[in-house]
Amino acid sequence: MTRLAFARGLVVVAMLAPGANAKAATVDPDWPCVQRKVPQLSLGQVWNGADLPPSAKDWSNDASVSALVEDVAARRLPIADAEKKIRDFAASLPAEQLAPKMAMLVQGMFDHMDAERSHVISGISRYAHRQLEMAADLRKQASDVDALRAKPDADQDDVERRTDQLTFATRIFTERAQSLTYVCDVPTIIEQRLYQLAKTVSDTLAAKK
Repeated sequence: MTRLAFARGLVVVAMLAPGANAKAATVDPDWPCVQRKVPQLSLGQVWNGADLPPSAKDWSNDASVSALVEDVAARRLPIADAEKKIRDFAASLPAEQLAPKMAMLVQGMFDHMDAERSHVISGISRYAHRQLEMAADLRKQASDVDALRAKPDADQDDVERRTDQLTFATRIFTERAQSLTYVCDVPTIIEQRLYQLAKTVSDTLAAKK
C-alpha cells in the first residue's frame, strides 16, 4: 500500500468513526453522541422525595452543606465514600435541622451537578464542531494530494511530504474521534451519580423516621 493510499484509507476510517456519525441518533444534527442530548435536567428526574422548601435554594449560604456538595459531587470520590459522607452528615445533625439541611443538600447537589453536566455538554458540542472543521480540511488535503500526484511533473518529494502531513493529521483526527466517544459518556455518568446521591438522601431520611 502506498503512503497516499494509506492516508486516504485513514480519512475514510475517520469519517466512519462512531463519534463522527452518531449525530444521526439525536434531534440536534450537530450532536455527535449516541446518547440523546438533554442540555439540562429537572429536579424531578433525580429526586422522588417530598417537594423541597424554598429555603433549600439558599444551600450555598450554608458552609457545611456547600462543602459537602463539593465533596460528594467530585467524580474522583468513589460513590460509596460519597454516600457515607452523606449518612455521616445526617447523623451529625440535631433532629430539628435534619430535614431542612438535607433538603438544602439535595438542591445543592442538583444545582452543582446539573451545571457541571451542562458545561460538559457544551464542551462536547464545541469539540464536535472542531471535528467537522478538521474533517473538511482532511478531505481538502486528500483532494489536493490527489491532484498533485496526478501531475506528470509532480515533485515526488513534495508528494511524499504532503502525504505524510495528511497521514499525521488524519491520525490526530481519529484519536480525537475516539476520545469523543468516551467523553460522550460523562453527562450520563454525572446524571447517574446525582440520582444515586439523591436516593441516598431519601433513604437516609426514611431511616430516621
